[in-house]
Amino acid sequence: MTIDYEWRGSFQNDELNQLHAEGFDHMHVNDDWIGILERLSLGWVTARDDQGLVGFVNVIWDGQVHAFIEDTLVADRARRQGIGKHLITTATEKSRAAGCEWLHVDFEDHLKGFYFDACGFRPTNAGLIHLR
Repeated sequence: MTIDYEWRGSFQNDELNQLHAEGFDHMHVNDDWIGILERLSLGWVTARDDQGLVGFVNVIWDGQVHAFIEDTLVADRARRQGIGKHLITTATEKSRAAGCEWLHVDFEDHLKGFYFDACGFRPTNAGLIHLR
């Protein structure tokens, strides 16, 4: 399988909504991802094969030195092939090139191996307040 990765790659809202629903196991919604990303993101990485969008990661930032990984997604049919790692590697390189000093990520416990071992993140102390 050939995968094409693109920083700030084009996509349709519907295909990203579908991938998001699959990746986070929720109902399909009609979010305006194009508008959201254009307003809030440093960038994003798309991964495509001959059937369409198979991977995505969003990089939000504070406009200065901190970037944040959000919504790392790989389609079920394309998992365990290194796509997620390549998405994060590209996001890391582009964040560094934009002048960011730090790249942050939050994740559930079952993803520790992916983010720490495969992608090179290191554990840090952090805090969280559940707002709703």
